[in-house]
Amino acid sequence: MQDSSDPHKGFRIASRLKSFRYAIRGLRLLVREEHNARVHLAASLCAAGAGAALRLSLAEWRWLVLAIALVWLAEAFNTAIEDLCDRICPDFDPAIGRIKDLAAGGVLVASLAAAAIGVLTLGPPLLRVLI
Repeated sequence: MQDSSDPHKGFRIASRLKSFRYAIRGLRLLVREEHNARVHLAASLCAAGAGAALRLSLAEWRWLVLAIALVWLAEAFNTAIEDLCDRICPDFDPAIGRIKDLAAGGVLVASLAAAAIGVLTLGPPLLRVLI
């Protein structure tokens, strides 16, 4: 018999569903409060729309989905790191600034990689349509 205060109470479907609710709330906050997330949303929708219009293969969709997920993951982590840093140290601190810059750099790397994947994935089918 487990103690009710035990944090490892076992698997419960209701708990899993609640965790999904928190995750969806986090995504809503990200889109609502972060300007860059709205840019990522627009780019994600454009990429998905282009993929659908170009009738990408399953293999091509895998790359596109991976690229989109990579950017969203990086943006979510960056936002969480920035919020945590602001909470811990509301005043300017060079060390906190460095941490924020590093996290933002990660988003930039993910975005550039996603752009490259987008060009490599969408470019050839787009050229076939245009030529």
